[in-house]
Amino acid sequence: MKRIWKYSPLYLMMIPGIAYLLINNYLPMFGLVIAFKDINFAKGIWGSDWVGLQNFKFLFQTSDAYVITRNTILYNLAFIVINLIVGVGLAILLNEIKSKFASRLYQTVIILPFLISMVLVSYLVYSLLSMESGFMNKTILPLLGVGPVSWYNEPKYWPIILTAVEVWKGAGYACIIYLAAIIGIDPEYYEAATLDGASKWQQIRKITIPLIMPVIIMLTLLAIGRIFYSDFGLFYQVPMNSGALFSTTNVIDTYVFRGLLQLGNIGMSAAAGFYQSLVGFVLVLASNYIVRKFNKENALF
Repeated sequence: MKRIWKYSPLYLMMIPGIAYLLINNYLPMFGLVIAFKDINFAKGIWGSDWVGLQNFKFLFQTSDAYVITRNTILYNLAFIVINLIVGVGLAILLNEIKSKFASRLYQTVIILPFLISMVLVSYLVYSLLSMESGFMNKTILPLLGVGPVSWYNEPKYWPIILTAVEVWKGAGYACIIYLAAIIGIDPEYYEAATLDGASKWQQIRKITIPLIMPVIIMLTLLAIGRIFYSDFGLFYQVPMNSGALFSTTNVIDTYVFRGLLQLGNIGMSAAAGFYQSLVGFVLVLASNYIVRKFNKENALF
């Protein structure tokens, strides 16, 4: 009791966070039963007929399950790899800037897209790709001698567009984390390498990258743990919910949203969400186990 009284201010500070966790993360878990029922609003959730795995069977018998799973995994894999390369590259470049003012200015510019709402980003993209007045169709393509393209009706372009938007928006955040790790490297390593005649590229390859590798591996494993979750705004807002693009823009998050609000199929939407959560749960546990094992072996903490 003395210990509880001593740390009572900290316990009081925990209450809002715990309340949020219970309300936002745990209470909704009772809704998982919807995935196993034929929902009838007149009977209510608990009174609706139990259908077992029929909702899952209906989901996986369609081509939608393959498409949304493929898109979710492949997009996230691409995002992980490209954000890693771009983030580390930008961090190394920023670390080479000697002027503090210029370094802080570039850091601000790089992190700014991360702070912009995805709704605003969707309109910025639309200003580039609009068929009638977009910058691409009105300025860039005529210079290349190419006719206008109906971007929002051509699925083949969107894997590149979505990847570019994600990297533009998210690479700055990763860059700042990697930059913090690079700044923490002892300068004596670089001084010794310079005295030995190492070039800048050799210093990066032999000192910088190996010493920030623990951070790279940890962030990558954490990203893999959420590989079944997507940025809803990126895949729903940026393509403007265009039906012609569903083959390349539909992921599990958008599929659940559309299935619930547009098709009204609550059971199948819940089944898709449960499928996403279950696989994501397994991946989070696996990645957490790997991170703990890696940290223990390398004595990071």
